[in-house]
Amino acid sequence: MTTEVLKAPLVVEFPFTRSLGPVQSAFLTGLREQVVLGVRATDGRILVPPVEYDPVTADEIRDLVQVAPTGTVTTWAWNHAPRRGQPLDTPFAWVLVRLDGADTALLHALDAPGSDAVHTGMRVRVRWAAERSGAITDIACFEPYEGTSGDEVAEHDGQFESMVTGIVAQARLDYTYSPGRAQTAYINALADRRIVGERCPSCRKVYVPPRGACPTCGVATAEQVQVGPGGTVTTFCIVNIKARNLDIEVPYVYAHIALDGADLALHGRIGGIPYDQVRMGLRVEPVWTEGGRYPDHYRPTGEPDADYETFKELL
Repeated sequence: MTTEVLKAPLVVEFPFTRSLGPVQSAFLTGLREQVVLGVRATDGRILVPPVEYDPVTADEIRDLVQVAPTGTVTTWAWNHAPRRGQPLDTPFAWVLVRLDGADTALLHALDAPGSDAVHTGMRVRVRWAAERSGAITDIACFEPYEGTSGDEVAEHDGQFESMVTGIVAQARLDYTYSPGRAQTAYINALADRRIVGERCPSCRKVYVPPRGACPTCGVATAEQVQVGPGGTVTTFCIVNIKARNLDIEVPYVYAHIALDGADLALHGRIGGIPYDQVRMGLRVEPVWTEGGRYPDHYRPTGEPDADYETFKELL
């Protein structure tokens, strides 16, 4: 009987805070004040967005130059289906715009009624966001513009009352993940409180969780083998930092656990014992989540510790 392979939406998100050097700080502060700044390179070119080191000579560069909020599209691509977090929620064009006074192009979105309204060489201008904080999103997007170069440039002396010194960069990836045939069988077995691996037809080793191929021999695996549920702690680490959205008091222990009958240790949390009593060779068993979908953690079985010789090859 063929089992339908599982799939589910998955989000990987990693927002982080970064500090800004003098050039990037001035650039983002300028955007907050509706001023676009570039930097003069060693060869005299004006780079927008600005960088702090010359891309040719690697010399430090800090000569800031104001450029216009108008420019010319150098190339473009139509986005017919905007995604979460993109500048516009209606179809738009991704464009590279060489702002008037700059020698390099800036990537951003162009609000246009359709792809037939966009062409290389068209004139555009910045549409500023209503609320600005000192980020690239202070440019809401670009829009078509019929004026000429320099029409909208208001000279600025480059002095700002307060500078943007840091930003929170949002990194996020949304995608649909499928674990494949082997891990689908593994996950379905967990729902029955069983742990299954697959045996390599060549070396005869049993790997858990299964991956559909032997990591040692590289050949396909298909023979399912039930292992555990008990196992042996081979190595472990004590965690002293509280993880976000994880309701576990620190310190706690994560360990590699060699389940009985398996030839590869899996990763699991150890509970039911003080962290400073966890040790190599400790015999453990799974404690299942409510509903039994997967082991929440592993606890001591009360058996004597396993002899080192029985698990040394699994370290």
